[in-house]
Amino acid sequence: MFEYFQYLTAAVMTVIAIWRFPAVRYGDSHRRALWGGYAGFAVALCLYTPAAMDAVDRVPVVDLSALLRHFASTAAIMAALTYVATSYGKSTEAVVPRHVAVSRWIARASYRAGAIGVILLTVLFFTVVDRDRPSQNFLIDHAGEWGVALYMTVFYFFPFITTAVCGYQWTRAARQAESTSMRVGLGLMGISMWMGLVHTVARITILWVAVGFALSPSTVQFLVDVTSIWMNLLFLIVAAGASIPTTRAAVARWKTWQTLYRTYPLWFDLVQAFPGTSLYPAGRRIAELMHIRVPIDVRLDRWTQDIGDACEKLRHYAPRNLIFAAEDITASHSDPEPAAEAYWIKAALLAADTTPVRPHAAGPLRDKPFVDTDSEAAWLVRVSTAYSRITRDQAQGLLMHSARVESEVDQ
Repeated sequence: MFEYFQYLTAAVMTVIAIWRFPAVRYGDSHRRALWGGYAGFAVALCLYTPAAMDAVDRVPVVDLSALLRHFASTAAIMAALTYVATSYGKSTEAVVPRHVAVSRWIARASYRAGAIGVILLTVLFFTVVDRDRPSQNFLIDHAGEWGVALYMTVFYFFPFITTAVCGYQWTRAARQAESTSMRVGLGLMGISMWMGLVHTVARITILWVAVGFALSPSTVQFLVDVTSIWMNLLFLIVAAGASIPTTRAAVARWKTWQTLYRTYPLWFDLVQAFPGTSLYPAGRRIAELMHIRVPIDVRLDRWTQDIGDACEKLRHYAPRNLIFAAEDITASHSDPEPAAEAYWIKAALLAADTTPVRPHAAGPLRDKPFVDTDSEAAWLVRVSTAYSRITRDQAQGLLMHSARVESEVDQ
C-alpha cells in the first residue's frame, strides 16, 4: 500500500511539472525557478519509487539511487529558495524589511552553498557511508551508522533552511492575498512547508538517536515509514496548494483552446485563400492546436487578425450587394447576423476562385461593438459555426441570388 502512495505522489508532482513546463519558455525568472522546484522534486520522488530504484541499482555503484535523489532534491530546494526570494521577497519600501533582506541573502547564498553541499555529499557518500552491500531502504538499513547520520545531516541542512523560509513567506503571503483561491493555495503551501520542517527535524533526530541508542530494526522501520508517509502527504498538499490558484487560469486556457478549435475551419479556409495573411502556413487542426511555439492567447489574437485581414481582401472579389443578399436569405436563421457574415465569406471565397479582382471593392462588413479580443473571438466562433454548415451549392446559390438582385437594381 505504501508503494502505491509513493507512485501516486511521484505521478502527481510529475504532472504538475509537465503542466507548468510552458513557464520555461514564456515565464519570467521566478516562474522558471518555481518550475525548477517542481521538476527537481518530481525527479527525486520518482527515484524513491521501487521501479526507479531497481533500474538505477543496475549501475555498478552501490546505493547510487540515494545519492541521485539527494542531488535532485538539493537542486529543487535551491530553485524553491530562488522562487521565494524573487516573488515574495519584493519590496518597494525605502527600508527593506528584515524578512525580505534575509530571504534575498539566503537565495543568493544557496547556489554557492548548494555546490559545496553537493561536493560534500559526494565525498561523504564514497568515504564514510558503509556501502558493502546494497540497501533496500537507505535509512533503515544504515540506521545506527554515524557515517550515514552525518551524511544525511548535511543533506537535511538544505531542506531545513528552505522549509523555514518558504513556510514563513508563504504563510505571510497567504494572509495578504486578495483572492480566496490564492489565499487557500498559499495557505496550503505554507502548511506543507511547516510539515516539511517537522519532517526534517524528525529524520535528523531518528538518525542520531539510532547512533546513540540501540533501536530495534522494527522501531527504526516504523519511525522511517511514518515520516515517509508524512513526506508524501506534504507533497500532495504542495500539489493541491499549487493547483488551486491556477484553476482559474486553467479554465481560461481551456476556453481559449475551445475557441481556437471552433474557429479553425473559418481561419484555415481564409488563410489558404490568402497565404500571405498568416505569419506561417496553416496546418491541420490537431497540429495547430497542439504546438507550443506561440502562447495560446497570442495565437487567438493572431487568428482574429488573420481573419479580419483576409475578409478585407475578400471585399475586392465579393459582389457589391453580397452582404444584403446574405442577410435576406438568413433572416429566418436561428442566429441571423453571424450566419449572414458566414454566408458572405463562403460566397466571397467562391467568387475569389472564379472571378478576377473587381475594380471597386464591396462595402465592409457590419461594424460590431468589440471591446477586446475575447469578444471578437466569441463572435468569430458563431460565424465559424455557421460557416462550417454552409455547402458549396448554398454559396453558389447566394452568388446567383446576389447577381439577380444587382441586375434588378441596375435596371
